[in-house]
Amino acid sequence: MKSPILRDFPESFETERLLIRCPMPGDGAKDYAAIAESVEELKPWMSWARQELTVEGQEENMRRARVAFLQRSDLRLLLFLKGTETLVGSSGLHRIDWSVPKFEIGYWIRSSFTRRGYATEAVRGISAFAFETLGAQRVEIRCASQNRPSARVAERAGFRLEGELRKAEVDAQGEARNVLVFCMIREEYEASR
Repeated sequence: MKSPILRDFPESFETERLLIRCPMPGDGAKDYAAIAESVEELKPWMSWARQELTVEGQEENMRRARVAFLQRSDLRLLLFLKGTETLVGSSGLHRIDWSVPKFEIGYWIRSSFTRRGYATEAVRGISAFAFETLGAQRVEIRCASQNRPSARVAERAGFRLEGELRKAEVDAQGEARNVLVFCMIREEYEASR
C-alpha cells in the first residue's frame, strides 16, 4: 500500500455555494469567531466546544490541522462562502483508514448560517471528494442519537442508518449516550449520481 503521506490530492474544491479547503495559517481568528458565535449550540454535541477557546488556541489548532492534512492522518476542511473570507462552518474527513479506504465526515455550521442547506451541501461535496478523488469505499457519519438536525443532514445527503451504538460516548453532563452510525458505500454513491 502506498504511504498516505505520498498521496497527492487537491487542498480545496468547490460546491455550488462553498469553497471547501484545508486549514491554513491565519485561519484561527476566523474559526474562533465562528465558534464564539455558535458555542451554545455546539456545546451539547461537540466536547471541544466545552473547553475554553482563545484566538491563539484556535490558530494553533488550525496549524496542527494543516500538519495533519499534509500527513494525511486527518483531513480537516473549512467551509467558506465562495468568493469571500466568511467561514460558514467546519467539516472534514476523520478516523481515516487508508487500507480500505474509509472516512468519517464530521461537520458543524455557524449559527447564523444554519437551516440554509450548507451542511447538506458540504456533506455531498465532501462525499464526492472522498469517493471520486480519494477512492473511498466507505464514508460514515456519526452523531448523538438525540441530535436530530445532524441526523437529518446525513439522511438528506443519501446516507443510510446502519445502527445505533449504545452508550458509546459521553455527553455534556458526563452521561453515556447513544451514537447513530450512518454510512454510504461506493456502490450506493455511484448509483446515486
